[in-house]
Amino acid sequence: MTRSPAPPHAACTPLPPPGPASRARGQHRSGQARRDLPCPTRPGLRGCWRALLMTALLVAGAGTQAHAQSTAPTPENTDAPKTAFLINSFTQPSPLPAPAVLHADGASFTLADNIAIDWLSPQTPALAQAVARFEHRLETLAGRPLTFTQAARDTPGFTLHIGYEKNAPFPSPAMREGYKLRVAPDGITLNAQEPVGVLRGLVTVLQLVRQGSDGPIMAQASVEDAPRFAWRGLMLDVSRHFMSMPALLRQLDAMELVKLDVLHIHFSDGAAFRVQSRRYPLLQDIGSHGQFYTQDQIRDLVAQAALRGIRIVPEFDTPGHTFALLQAYPRYAAILPLNTTDRAEINRAALDPTKPETLAFVNALYTEMAALFPDPVFHIGGDEVVARQWLQAPAIVAYMKSHALATPADLQAAFTRQVARFLHAHGKTVMGWDEVLAADTPPDTIIESWRGPAHTAQATQQGHPTVVSGPYYLDRLLPAQAYYDTDPFDTRKDASEAQAAAQTTGPGGTIAAPPPDKADDAPVSPLSDEQKSHVLGAETALWAEVVSEDMLDARLWPRAAALAERFWSAPARCESATLAPRLAILRDELDVLGLHAASGPARMLARLAPGQTEAAAVLFDVVSPVRNYAHNHEFLQIRHKQQAMLQALGTPADIASPDSFTADAFNAEAAAYTQGMMELKPDLERSLTLWANNDAAFMRDAAHNPALAEAIPASAELAALARAGLAALGVERTPGWRENARETLDHARAEIAASASIHVVTNATQPPGDLIQRIVPGVAQLVEQAER
Repeated sequence: MTRSPAPPHAACTPLPPPGPASRARGQHRSGQARRDLPCPTRPGLRGCWRALLMTALLVAGAGTQAHAQSTAPTPENTDAPKTAFLINSFTQPSPLPAPAVLHADGASFTLADNIAIDWLSPQTPALAQAVARFEHRLETLAGRPLTFTQAARDTPGFTLHIGYEKNAPFPSPAMREGYKLRVAPDGITLNAQEPVGVLRGLVTVLQLVRQGSDGPIMAQASVEDAPRFAWRGLMLDVSRHFMSMPALLRQLDAMELVKLDVLHIHFSDGAAFRVQSRRYPLLQDIGSHGQFYTQDQIRDLVAQAALRGIRIVPEFDTPGHTFALLQAYPRYAAILPLNTTDRAEINRAALDPTKPETLAFVNALYTEMAALFPDPVFHIGGDEVVARQWLQAPAIVAYMKSHALATPADLQAAFTRQVARFLHAHGKTVMGWDEVLAADTPPDTIIESWRGPAHTAQATQQGHPTVVSGPYYLDRLLPAQAYYDTDPFDTRKDASEAQAAAQTTGPGGTIAAPPPDKADDAPVSPLSDEQKSHVLGAETALWAEVVSEDMLDARLWPRAAALAERFWSAPARCESATLAPRLAILRDELDVLGLHAASGPARMLARLAPGQTEAAAVLFDVVSPVRNYAHNHEFLQIRHKQQAMLQALGTPADIASPDSFTADAFNAEAAAYTQGMMELKPDLERSLTLWANNDAAFMRDAAHNPALAEAIPASAELAALARAGLAALGVERTPGWRENARETLDHARAEIAASASIHVVTNATQPPGDLIQRIVPGVAQLVEQAER
């Protein structure tokens, strides 16, 4: 958190590759298909696929995805130009998450206008709705109406055959999601272990569709697939900023489309309590600030998630992070009166666990909330309890002495034990953040490890089922690649989250958090096979201190999709070298299917600068917000309620994306150019000229729109970097250009470094507007080559 046994990978027997491609009209070989890839329309993305694919494959060095069998030419057996090979060799279908086994030779066929559905196994109501979603999505991707009919298996024409081995309800922790898929010109056969596997296979079918020169085409492929981990989660904080039901439903659709299966919702925190309570109505009357989900809405959300094979795990945080509960029911507070003006103190407010009535309140509330969520797992929080909340309360200190509780950690452990036993007696498996390890909790208590690999090691050593989330906090605003490169089993030294927790709690620190000078001791030993067997999986998390609903989709996607692959696919199938182009494709597919990852920021920009968005869009396309909570410093200074935070969102740094596929494309082209692909020079020059000239237009707009003013330094720096790149290419060189280029690059690198470690408050090197430049690697390579 910022406030600021896993099933073995299924043994896969390779399926036979699909039959030879027909030469019928509309079929394509890999050599002709590249031009049919859709390209985003975001500013500056001209030629993006070309560069992204080239660099991905240059880095990979293998030419094609490791799990695909391809007949595309290779550098060793063809005299074709290197550029053509690098482009065309990526035309294999690239489902994301990557399947365990994928056979494809680059062949494709025209998508049939009429598709018959043949049920090889009973059609359940949930499967009927899954197929209806599939039909709508397939039509949307095809861009034209399609006809679907129910048919027998001997019906002539293109048929989708669907079957499963064993009927079983879903979602559940033990559901089997494996499937086998064969896609060929004569039809599709999908066989799953259980009905939920049908949903996963249908998603893969959708990812085999793309637009061809004559209309929609489908890649010919054989797939055998099963997930690596049973728990593949997304944690969404709706306490800090309320997210509407339509926004949550959009996330369920996106999760289904990338095979995530657990939505963990953080419903309560210091900011607000977000679920209607009939037993304690003041929770919504006072603690929700007027924004909460009714119990009927919760039931609908749970039902819609279940239809998509997604479990909803609720979290109601105690005994810390309880300011909203205590506003409604202050008699349970550790310290009175509550501090309602200091946002930091609002984050620290805690229950008084020594009062019997406090435990009765929590148990009764949990009983009511648990009844709304059928999933067997119930998350009780348990994180970041601030020691001084209890040590400054004389009655609590006296209780600790009389009950031989030596430390606040002992007091929290006693509280956690009682709550866990109560929920366990009512049929729930308790889940908590890794701080609850201090308690002697039931052995089946699920530990969510967020403070680094040492806590993962501790939880699994004690035999607790464990979910890893610490490396995957999207609110750190790192690019997708930075998260993707960390495996859930990775125990490399990384205590940044623990350090952040210690910094944000103020005097006294967080219970069970290491002191800052001890947070990054020796690296943790690799997990043993026994410890790995206790890792249920992992989840990515988005804390919403600095995320409004307009920002939600763009802050989640496509980075969450990268982690969906990390959680689903075996490590050997997680290909860093090709992640960027695959993510770019998937991002646009998700947007076509209803996500707001592109439209949300566009709407924010239009609101920020109506009629003056063009130059700003060019700038925001190649800069990113500062990372690792450096952007949060503005909001930590706000000493008012959540509404004040809402008014502050919508800055340029809120609109810019942590990922920039445009910058990635430029950096890729620059790398390829310096390696000898001189034909890329015109492309590079066009990009650099666009950015160099954009500053004048941006300055004109900013002169008439003060909301853009804080991005003026970033615009000027982008122009300076672009001019350095042009000079390196031999365009517009002036005396002293090398010195100017080095100075510009050094300044941009210093600003990037300023957000390379955890920040809580601003510092002297914080870049203006909280924006960092993303084209620095490419410009640096061009300058370095010119200096050689």
